Amino acid sequence: MLILDAKDITKRFGGLTAVNHVSMQIEEGQIYGLIGPNGAGKTTFLNSIAGAFPPTSGTVHFAGKETTGASADVMCRKGLARTFQIPRPFPKLTVLENVKVGAIFGSAAHVAAPAEKRSLDALKFVEFNQPVDTPAERLNAVQLKRLDLARAFVCQPTLLLLDELASGLTPGELESIMDLIKRIRDTGVTIIAVEHIMRLIKGICDEVMVIQYGTTIAEGTPDDVLQNPKVIEAYLGKEELPHA
Repeated sequence: MLILDAKDITKRFGGLTAVNHVSMQIEEGQIYGLIGPNGAGKTTFLNSIAGAFPPTSGTVHFAGKETTGASADVMCRKGLARTFQIPRPFPKLTVLENVKVGAIFGSAAHVAAPAEKRSLDALKFVEFNQPVDTPAERLNAVQLKRLDLARAFVCQPTLLLLDELASGLTPGELESIMDLIKRIRDTGVTIIAVEHIMRLIKGICDEVMVIQYGTTIAEGTPDDVLQNPKVIEAYLGKEELPHA
């Protein structure tokens, strides 16, 4: 069953076309990779389907219902959660308080279990290793990414958008994040992962789409896409894959 069916998504900002007729169909249970050069339109595409702003044209169907132009809070309550390329915590709130925001206002708000318990469970699941009473403003970049992930996961989404979750990680941290993403998928969550790290894309993704200048240039399995001459020329370089 398709959990996401985005057709001909176009987003213009004045005279700039950031995304140009991009379509994406994702089956339930997939880990779907979205790659492309910096400025290709990846995050803009996510924003258009997640409710940050409406697409200029095109349609979005999520979980079998049209959601084109629905706001971010509506999409979250329907079961779509996301992380951000640059995490956006409430800096003065503690780690636990930040996650409780998601527990209270996300799609799982109707669940009987108390928000604090669900928040603690989410932090444990993502292997957050700092005291939960730590103010978010004291966390480093890697810790903020784990916090961002916990806050999205506690919403109990059916579709989770990860925007460069693995950027800045050491090789050991990367392996841990890859395992964690697969464990999230195994709980029944479908995932879209925007990444530049090919080791992650090759290691966990079922399918991959590549966009350049806001337009799709390739899609398919990781092996097929990463051997596509257009992708190699436009993004990967002619000699070797980055971060392989």
